[in-house]
Amino acid sequence: MGIEVTKQDAPCGALLRGVDLSEPLQPDTIGQIRAIWLEHQVIAFPDQELSIQDIERFAHYLGPYGEDPYIEAIPGHPHVVQVKREADEKTPLFAESWHSDWSFLPRPPAGTVLYGNVIPPIGGDTLFANQYAAWDAMPPHLKSVLADRKGVHSARRGYSREGMYGERDKGRSMAIKFGDSAMKTQLHPLGRAHTETGRVALFASPGYTIGIEGIPEDEGHAILREVYTHQAQPEFVYRHHWSEGMLTLWDNRCLIHAATGGYEGHRRLLHRITVADRTLQ
Repeated sequence: MGIEVTKQDAPCGALLRGVDLSEPLQPDTIGQIRAIWLEHQVIAFPDQELSIQDIERFAHYLGPYGEDPYIEAIPGHPHVVQVKREADEKTPLFAESWHSDWSFLPRPPAGTVLYGNVIPPIGGDTLFANQYAAWDAMPPHLKSVLADRKGVHSARRGYSREGMYGERDKGRSMAIKFGDSAMKTQLHPLGRAHTETGRVALFASPGYTIGIEGIPEDEGHAILREVYTHQAQPEFVYRHHWSEGMLTLWDNRCLIHAATGGYEGHRRLLHRITVADRTLQ
């Protein structure tokens, strides 16, 4: 039985059935999954009963393990972190701002693997926005400004001492570790060519992009506000619904994503691995 691909009625996204990720995969199957991932940008495998080791094995098929600089790994598994929220938790929702995972790193990751262990009966969808489409549909006046510019990326809004998850963030169940390193900056092209497909995607987000190289701060912020409005328009967005035992893989090189709430009073637990971009190693 081959892999069954069901394209979502959205600008990106597909469900894959007919493959058991609890078993080792053959090279041709891995290649097929990779091709489907590159085509659809975010893919999900429902009804998978997976151990931590199974998730690690699958992620490593896709590339070297990446880093999660501001979240503590679980004991015995240095590349696995928990995305967790307890039923009675009152802290601001984690990762609610649009972002591409860890885009502030010198070598941004290729992908993220996230497995749903405990999924609430309501809420908790993840939004994904296709940034190939956002770049292609960008108004000419805006694209002309961004085409040869680099964005300034930083983790400071989230992970500095004064950030969302900094010193004032109390009562959070996730093992987040803020630090002064979050104040560093990193430049990346605003129109960034995907390292495997070669297609140009908009590479900016309100989560991590704090300016535009060579443009005064106030002017740069005004341009970025226009970028942020454009990149998350409904015609670019796929709303991903989770189910228990679902493994989801997305491409940080051509997507931004954001968490949603709506599951107050329910526990939510997922395990996550960041996949490094093997073309940048």
